Amino acid sequence: MTGGIAATRENGLVTTTTSIEPGDLTDERVIRLLTDHLTDMFSTSPAESVHALDVSGLSAPGVTFWTIADGDELLGCVALKELDAEHGELKSMRTDAAARGRGLGARLLEHVLAEARRRGYRRVSLETGSQEFFRPARMLYAKYGFVECGPFGDYVLDPNSVFMTLELEPPVVAP
Repeated sequence: MTGGIAATRENGLVTTTTSIEPGDLTDERVIRLLTDHLTDMFSTSPAESVHALDVSGLSAPGVTFWTIADGDELLGCVALKELDAEHGELKSMRTDAAARGRGLGARLLEHVLAEARRRGYRRVSLETGSQEFFRPARMLYAKYGFVECGPFGDYVLDPNSVFMTLELEPPVVAP
């Protein structure tokens, strides 16, 4: 592991370790995961309401992309987009369908929030869908303190979108 976060969990008699690492946007497993993500987004929301980033969007300056894996098995991804020096946006959070229910989304979210705090962001915001498909994601975000808000950045009001934000505690400065 090269600087990721590892967690060991008991799974019957087998112990597995997952790690969060910078993602390789040329990796075929990443491309498949992102293709699945975009397919789900377009099947649940009208095209004009899909704001998920593709590989080119995730490659843009100001966007940092990570994956979570268990050995060679890619399990999910997440990105953090800098909106300004104090405001980041959570993007492209996805757990592979076969890996859901294992707490991986929470791990990815905790990783992004730790990075946002490290960068000195005062706020992290996100846009997600209003449809039932997105309810588990909205519940996870609320569990971590995100609250609904109005559109931010370049977004506009959209009945197919829910906007959420989390105010981060300012970094503690030693006296």
